[in-house]
Amino acid sequence: MVDFDLIVFGGGTGNRVASAAAEAGLETALVEKGPIGGLCLNRGCNPSKMLIQHATVANRVREASEFGIDASVDEVRFSEFVREVNDELAAVADRKAQNKRDQANLTLFQEEARFVDDETIELVESGETHTAEKVVVAAGSTPVVPDPIDGLGEVDFLTSADALRLESPPERLVVLGGGYIAAELGYYFDAFGTDVVLVDRNETLLHREDSDVAAAVTEVAEERHDVYTGHSATAVEESDGEVIVTAETGDGDSVEVMGDELLVALGRRPNTDGVGLDATSIETDDGGFVATDEQLRTSLEGVWAMGDVAGNAMFKHSGDYEGEIVVDNVVHDAGREADFTALPHAVFTEPQVAAVGRTEAELREDGDEYVVGRAAFTDTAMSRALKLDRGFVKVLCDPESRAVVGCHVFGHEASVLVHEVVPAVRYGLTVDDLANTLLHAHPALSKVVQMACADAGDAADRAAE
Repeated sequence: MVDFDLIVFGGGTGNRVASAAAEAGLETALVEKGPIGGLCLNRGCNPSKMLIQHATVANRVREASEFGIDASVDEVRFSEFVREVNDELAAVADRKAQNKRDQANLTLFQEEARFVDDETIELVESGETHTAEKVVVAAGSTPVVPDPIDGLGEVDFLTSADALRLESPPERLVVLGGGYIAAELGYYFDAFGTDVVLVDRNETLLHREDSDVAAAVTEVAEERHDVYTGHSATAVEESDGEVIVTAETGDGDSVEVMGDELLVALGRRPNTDGVGLDATSIETDDGGFVATDEQLRTSLEGVWAMGDVAGNAMFKHSGDYEGEIVVDNVVHDAGREADFTALPHAVFTEPQVAAVGRTEAELREDGDEYVVGRAAFTDTAMSRALKLDRGFVKVLCDPESRAVVGCHVFGHEASVLVHEVVPAVRYGLTVDDLANTLLHAHPALSKVVQMACADAGDAADRAAE
């Protein structure tokens, strides 16, 4: 006899699935060894964006003279606001945990657990075993710590979670990595006086972004930091309280950089080993992610997977969407399929980065025809009001159908502006639909998107001639 109707591994977005199942009358167990809310609430999106906003405010004050306002940053209560942010989020996590404990039909196991076979989980601390009719694996991800870097295991280094809890900014911070975590935390610490050094093996930062955006981000970072792109870290050592990183190019040239702190921000990997999937017949792909079908079912009957561990997209908003799919299918047997078309994302540096759809490189690789529309932020009236000196929108469309297939934004509030285009990519709207049908309030910054779409329409006209 099974103990539960449903067991949910993971209290990040999985906690919503557990609550929805319990509310529907299923006897549900939620297993989470850490605070409820998972990575995003406790160690990721929430604390990072809250702290980054402090950095942005400090920089705005420093830039006040551009508006004829004399102002200065006289004091930064760094440790105070770091504690406030983390304490506030810890309280949210505690409330979530208490809500789970109080909810009918829901049992919270706030400890580590592992599969011991296809049908059984074991609570590590107590040794209890439990079974369920259905299981949802939402175990999240963990930072990548690569073996090939000599000496990394012998030095103290920070992960992103550690960096978000530092109560004083390092004097000099070496960051290994050039993805969104490295870019955001580099921006954050730079704002509070840290000399930041970025070391990344790719030729640009944010190399998965459209190449024009990646180049623009790298240019801004180089104005703020020491940036060594095209360099792979090969060795790390500690000497006299400093961390020394050796990095090499593909041609064998090497450089040594030093800092009083080292942040390893080389990506994240699925936490499949953390829940004992090797004891089951659940299949994983070459990257270690749990393999799922369109309904987010795994290879094992009665088991679904979602979020970072499933690898469809490692974003909180995609995890929320997957949670909706899983609830419909696990609780209501709806047979609903996930559709990740037009999944946007954003990077919260300043300027921000945001994108939806395909990049030029992806279109070229697939052999698809396309045309490009561009508009600069400086072409808008609002850019003059905001005194913006950089930023652009790049729209990609099919030259024949004129359907929008991608949009890439680099600039102020890019995370907001990209949503002008998300419905177009999702539902096959054209650049003409966006340029001509949607009216934009003047002088809103969103007019830059309208202008880029109009430019793409002109490019499509030229391509048809």
